[in-house]
Amino acid sequence: MVIVLDASGSMTGRLPGTEMTKMDGAKAALKEVLKNVPQSTRVGLLVFSAANITNDWVYPLGPRNDAELLKAIDLPIPRSGTPLGRYIKKGADRLLEERAKQFGYGTFRLLIVTDGEAEDRALVDQYTPDVVARGLTVDVIGVAMAGTHTLARKVHSYRAANDPASLRRALSEVFAEVGAKTDMADADVFALLAPIPPQVATAAIQALATVDNHPIGTRPATPAAKPKAVPQNATPPQSHAVQPMVSNAGSPTPPRRKRSFSAPVFVAIIIVVFLLARRMGRRS
Repeated sequence: MVIVLDASGSMTGRLPGTEMTKMDGAKAALKEVLKNVPQSTRVGLLVFSAANITNDWVYPLGPRNDAELLKAIDLPIPRSGTPLGRYIKKGADRLLEERAKQFGYGTFRLLIVTDGEAEDRALVDQYTPDVVARGLTVDVIGVAMAGTHTLARKVHSYRAANDPASLRRALSEVFAEVGAKTDMADADVFALLAPIPPQVATAAIQALATVDNHPIGTRPATPAAKPKAVPQNATPPQSHAVQPMVSNAGSPTPPRRKRSFSAPVFVAIIIVVFLLARRMGRRS
């Protein structure tokens, strides 16, 4: 999980009905809730707009060290500026990089703690659907944030936090999901996958490791086609203009294109069919 913590000037505002700032409320809730998160959870803390921080990765994504993590949470002092969209991208890109290293295995979540006021709202609107489409789980804790905000409507989970108690409760719910056992970790899944031929398994791993792990807001790079070698004694082929086909009505019809079937999709279909067949065989 990467936590994107808003330390902009607006976070110096008060939580409704309290004398506590939004920033202090977020810090206190994070420190309290993280104590109950399993140590196996890898956490990163990314802070933007803090007045006293030169490295926005105050706690780089990696193994837990609670003494350092709690110290990092205490560090930010809010100031002006809210590049929320850019930091959604930065946190998501780091998760995608880690997912590629782990061959797609595991769960990858982006937790955004913010009051939603952004100077780059267009980027928030652009990047948020892209992050969700990549298969990253996006949780948002809205600290006194409007429910009509993009981050409240286009993410996996949105929890409003308008006071210290609701802030703690919202964070507890998110981290409870992080620590919960998932079907992917069930031994029965590995038992079903074990008989898959090594060539198919290797192709599947490669597909999972490369699909949709390119940076947010970009398109995957298309490998350049290698030119075919021409023998020295060969005669260069004659170029011929492609004539459009003509229908009976006399209007030109564009030439038909052959449909291609991508390798990752083909491999995925093979695995799904294989697993379904195995399950049906067991039930019978």
